Amino acid sequence: MKDTYVYELDGNLYVNLTNRCSNDCKFCVRNGKTSYYGHKLWLSKEPTAEDVINAIGDKNCNEVVFCGFGEPTFRVREIVKIAKCLKEKGYKTRLNTNGHGNLINGEDITAYFVGLIDRVNVSLNAPSRDEYFDVCRPVFGETAFDELIDFAKKCKEKGIEVNFSVVDCIGEKKVNKCKKLAKEVGVPLRVREMIEDSDAT
Repeated sequence: MKDTYVYELDGNLYVNLTNRCSNDCKFCVRNGKTSYYGHKLWLSKEPTAEDVINAIGDKNCNEVVFCGFGEPTFRVREIVKIAKCLKEKGYKTRLNTNGHGNLINGEDITAYFVGLIDRVNVSLNAPSRDEYFDVCRPVFGETAFDELIDFAKKCKEKGIEVNFSVVDCIGEKKVNKCKKLAKEVGVPLRVREMIEDSDAT
C-alpha cells in the first residue's frame, strides 16, 4: 500500500502530514494499528506541501482537516502552504491539534492561521494537569496542559473559531469537569465518541 497523504471520511478530506506526536495517549486510535477505516496512515516519509495539494486536486468536500496519525503542527510551514492554496480555491479548513504547537515550534504559531484555518479543534482530554499527564503522557511534561489551554486562548484572541474536545471514554465525571473548565476559559467544548474502528491491525 502507498502512503496515504489525504483520505476521505464522512464528507471531509483529512490531511495526514506526519507520524510524529508529542503525546502518547492511552486511548489513541493509532495504538497497535496500521490503518484507519482502511486507510494506511503510518507514513514511510512525510509529504511535501505539493504532494498534499496534488492529492487533494479539486475534490469536493465539506472541509479539509489537518488531522492524521501524528500531530499536524510539527509541520506548521506545510500547513500554511497547503491552507493558502486551499483558501484560494474556496475550501473550508480545520486543524485538529493537541495544542502543543507553540511548544513544538518554540514560537507562537497561532498568528500563521489567521485567514487560513477556519476552525481549530484542541484536544483537551482531561480536566487537570495531573490527569492530562496520566492519560496523554506528553513529552513536554505537566506544562503541556497549561500550554494547550493557552494555545486555545491565543487562537480565540486572534479571531479564529476554536473549540476544545474530549473523548467520552474518560468518563462522565471527568467530562463534566472539562465542561466547567472550558466554560471558565471561554472556549466551547465538544464531547466526541470513542472511535473503536480500524479492522486492520
